[in-house]
Amino acid sequence: MMGAKNHWHELLHQVSRDLMSFPGRFAIAWRIGLLCTVMAFVAMLYGIPESAISCYLILFVMKPDSAESMVMAFAVTLLISIVVGLLFIALPLALEFPLLRMMLLTITSIFFLWLGSASKLGPVGSIIALVIAFVMSLLGNAPDGELATRAVLYAWLMAASPMLLLIIFTFFLGRSSLKLLCQSLSKRLESAAQALREPDTRNLSVIQEQLLDGQKALQEQVTLIRIFRLCPLKKARWLEAAVYSSYRLLLATSALAPTLPTAERCLLANTCEAIAQQIIYGAGEKKLVPVGTSELHNTLRTLVTPAKGDIPVATNSAFFVENAFTSPEHIRFALKATAGSLICYFIYTALNWQDIHTAMITCYVVALSTTGETVHKLTLRIIGCLIGAMAGVLSLIYLFPLMTDIGQLMVMIFLMLTLAAWVSSGNERIAYAGIQIGLAFLLCVLHGSKPAIDLGVAYDRVIGILLGNLVIYIIFTCVWPVSVATAVRSHIASALASLSILAKSDSLPRATATREAGNVEEALASAHEALRLAFFEPVFLRPTPGEYEQFREQMAAITALCPILFLPAEVTNSGRQQHIRRLEELTG
Repeated sequence: MMGAKNHWHELLHQVSRDLMSFPGRFAIAWRIGLLCTVMAFVAMLYGIPESAISCYLILFVMKPDSAESMVMAFAVTLLISIVVGLLFIALPLALEFPLLRMMLLTITSIFFLWLGSASKLGPVGSIIALVIAFVMSLLGNAPDGELATRAVLYAWLMAASPMLLLIIFTFFLGRSSLKLLCQSLSKRLESAAQALREPDTRNLSVIQEQLLDGQKALQEQVTLIRIFRLCPLKKARWLEAAVYSSYRLLLATSALAPTLPTAERCLLANTCEAIAQQIIYGAGEKKLVPVGTSELHNTLRTLVTPAKGDIPVATNSAFFVENAFTSPEHIRFALKATAGSLICYFIYTALNWQDIHTAMITCYVVALSTTGETVHKLTLRIIGCLIGAMAGVLSLIYLFPLMTDIGQLMVMIFLMLTLAAWVSSGNERIAYAGIQIGLAFLLCVLHGSKPAIDLGVAYDRVIGILLGNLVIYIIFTCVWPVSVATAVRSHIASALASLSILAKSDSLPRATATREAGNVEEALASAHEALRLAFFEPVFLRPTPGEYEQFREQMAAITALCPILFLPAEVTNSGRQQHIRRLEELTG
């Protein structure tokens, strides 16, 4: 019991930290809030149905990086357009034969959910499956082909219009990808400077947090910068190398010997700060060569004068994950999520209670690969739903009677959606609660494309969300349940594989070694996050105390070995052999 209390205390403390402000959080929050408000206005103006779903797509797709947001929006629009085009071909038969319609819904749902789980398509697969299921459910209420065609077109418009608005909005008002990347690189250098000047626990923990963030996000940013030619080619190449060099600097700082003289530490810290300023003000190519031969000195030289060889050779990245066609977990996930959506569909159809159709939507947006992840998302959805629904109901009771024009409604939507976006712009531990706050609020205050005036509709939609949560919880905990322990083992195995490559880092190019070290840290971060979610699983699925201890020991050993094996020149041969033996014990 005490352990559970401690876990809840730790969880609440973590949530309070996750809700704190950080640079750029308000900037993305007001942009999302404003764009959702514009989308709601456009939906009212042109009669686009289910405007709340359109705003949900904006909350889901829009990222701090404008280039990434535009690419995601374009990809979603293209995929949805292809799918809707195929639906038109099957429309006559789907209308005439209800059984065929259900078969199409089931097969396409399973396929796209499987594709999202087994490939880089990821959550976009669930969105496509959701749109198809939504269209098919509308066809069941269409009395003739003309109305059915309109329903399909409106469903396409419901998904495509927010994406088009997002592309236009981010083009003019989005945050610069180049500026965001430079800020991230500068932050790494400033953190290294702080840790060099004051190597205490707090500053070193900041370094460790940035190491766990890995390289993936910055690599994607620099790739988009090169594709869209957002800066001269020479600077783009420098930025690509700087992503690796700055991470190499963090690794070297984390493993720095405490005996290094204070004067040398201050010199290195000053150099880091000077380079950070150069990056922010666009003068990162200037040569600023510190004196010395250590890894830190070499890294700083590489950072300010990167050569082509400081970028690792690109590895082929397959569209499908490694076990896409061998592991049964992907198809099982698709079957479970589809079964949940069909059960909800049959329930509200049999009861002739269409206003709880949000139950089916819930099944697509909360289902994740492991039970712990799914229940965690269910928890976020329930909390977000209750907060958003309460705000919506209170608005209907106290604010709507006072409103005299659409402008006041838009202001209310903007303020509430900005608050929801503040939560959704945090990390994955709380982000989905923000998306759900916005969705539940809009489902309450908007009925289709018009302002809601009936509290009954708001209550029904909340009931639908809770029903969908209940159905998915029962299915994912009783049918082929997947413990987070499986995911933790997979992440640890991935970290050990990269660590084995690092053990040969005395013969590896430094940029390649940096890439492998980043893979280790990213896998560790994923393992830590997965293990935290074990608390959300039923007791019979959770790892045993012995497994917990084993996971923690393995992750602690990997954390300690990564910077040591990354710095072969600064470790004695006997010490290095000892660490390699420890690695062999872990992999064995």
